[in-house]
Amino acid sequence: MYAVIQVGSFQFKVKEGDMIDAPKLDSEVGQSMDITDVLLVANGDEVSVGNPFVKGAKVTAKIVRHLLDDKDISFKFKKRKDARKTIGHRQQLTALNITKIEAK
Repeated sequence: MYAVIQVGSFQFKVKEGDMIDAPKLDSEVGQSMDITDVLLVANGDEVSVGNPFVKGAKVTAKIVRHLLDDKDISFKFKKRKDARKTIGHRQQLTALNITKIEAK
């Protein structure tokens, strides 16, 4: 059984026991949360597609930790002006452990 969920503006294909890195959520480590933005649920040959979300479907996830993504480097320069600028950015993420997928 797997599901396609939406967390923030990102979509993830998950099954029970998966770990995903979602955009930062304002919850504490160790808390359990229910994700009701389920776009698709598949159980063997039976597939339910939402419009936009599947009614009665819920994915339960546990917050494992908050972390930072790898650094993205942005480099700007102006030709013939001896002007260079390097900018780095690390996105804040939340690691989620998918514990249960429910569909009615």
